[in-house]
Order: sequence, then structure tokens, then C-alpha cells
Amino acid sequence: MPLPIAPHWFEKRRIDDDVTLITEPHVVSLMRCNIWHVRGRDRDLMIDTGVGVVSLRAFAKDVLDKPVTAVATHVHADHIGGHHEFDECLVHEREAEGLLTAERTFTLAGEEFDARDLATLLLPATDDYVFEGPLITALPHAGYDLSRHRIAPAKSARTVKDGDLIDLGDRVFEVLHLPGHSPGGIGLWEATTGTLFSGDAIYDAPLLDTLHHSSIPDYIRSFERLRNLPVRVVHAGHDPSFGRDRLMEITSEYLRKWRVFS
Repeated sequence: MPLPIAPHWFEKRRIDDDVTLITEPHVVSLMRCNIWHVRGRDRDLMIDTGVGVVSLRAFAKDVLDKPVTAVATHVHADHIGGHHEFDECLVHEREAEGLLTAERTFTLAGEEFDARDLATLLLPATDDYVFEGPLITALPHAGYDLSRHRIAPAKSARTVKDGDLIDLGDRVFEVLHLPGHSPGGIGLWEATTGTLFSGDAIYDAPLLDTLHHSSIPDYIRSFERLRNLPVRVVHAGHDPSFGRDRLMEITSEYLRKWRVFS
């Protein structure tokens, strides 16, 4: 049965005066990342950019009224599809090559898709993740070929490391290196508000912790670090946002599991 044509590709929801959540409802949940727009006085942030099927910049043009920095919390394919649309991109130094050399074609059709592909654009995959069926539930327009989806490389990228600061004029975020899910995964921490944009380091759903470049020892250290932060709210790379109590529950659950089997 052919896929329907989507009436629109993106949806957005205002979280507060400065934060907007953008999602792609027609991307299956495994690949549907949260795209966060953060408004600053002098510069805005776009934290992750989705799968790149439709122009994110064109959709968000009504909120992009000043220079924008596109942050890659990591370079898995579901998070960097639109980075090539932005002139300034930030990525951790351990994953910069993946953002700058991302050009590759991979299928959204399902039959040839191996979920290991989302783990990296650089290294060979060896895990046994399988996904059956198309990765999108509707087409962006008639005649769209799911099998020819292309991740385009970023035009340029500035590397960041743990402790670097991103200053928007009236808001300052600290870069936290949070490896575990991927080697160069980062979060953005705003101490004044207790806000953490966590990427895929932590989210409120089963975590992918056995990808071929995942590291349980790194994950343990990252989770111990997160437990010591006075977090008020976590805006994650997937699934709904949550508060400190839920962060403590998730980290406790996984730390118990990892310490038993590590």
C-alpha cells in the first residue's frame, strides 16, 4: 500500500518564551529526534536538526530572526539531517569528521535499512539492530523516493570540548561531554536555570547502549556526573522532557544494570 502524502512535515510547540520543540511526526519513533530551537538576545541555537527529509530552515523561518548556531549533540543520522542548511555548526571534536563528511545515501524504505546505520556515519557496524518497514509513515511530496534519502555534509563545523561556553548574549550554556551512547555525545547545561539539553545521553525511553561504539564505562561516568547536577528540567534528544526526580530514577535503573553486567 503506498504511503500517503503528509499535509505538513514538521510540527512545533512552544515550551516557554525562548524554547520551541520541533518534531517530525511522520518519522518513526526510533528516528524521530527532538529538534530544539533556543532563542537568545544575540544568537539562537538549533539543537539537532532531524533526518533532513524537508528543509528545517524553511519551516522555522518565522522564528529565525537572527544568526543561528546549529549544535550536533552527536552525529547519528537522525540528528544531523539539516545541519548543512546552517552556516555555523558546533560538534564535539571526537565526532567532527562525521558531520563534515556525512554525505551518503541510505534508504528510508525499510527493506535495506539496518538500524546500525544510525549509529555512525564513519565506522563499520556490527550490532544486530533490525527495523522492518519504512522509516517514515508519509511522503513529503508525490514522487518522493525513500530509497534515495541523502544526508548532506555540514558546510563547516567548529569543534567544542567539555567546559566550553556558548554565549547567546543573555543565556550561556556550558558544553558537557557525555559519552556512552556515542563517543562525542554532548549536552548543553544552563546552570542559572537548571536546564539541560541532553541529546541522546539520556532520554525517557529505553536507551541504545549496545551500539558498536557505545561504552558502558563511559555511560556510567556520564550518569554519575548528571546525578550531581542541580537539574530542574531535561530537554532530551527523544521523547518528552522530564525533571530531576525522573532523571534520578532513570540513572539509578541503568547504573544498577550496568554495574551488574560490566
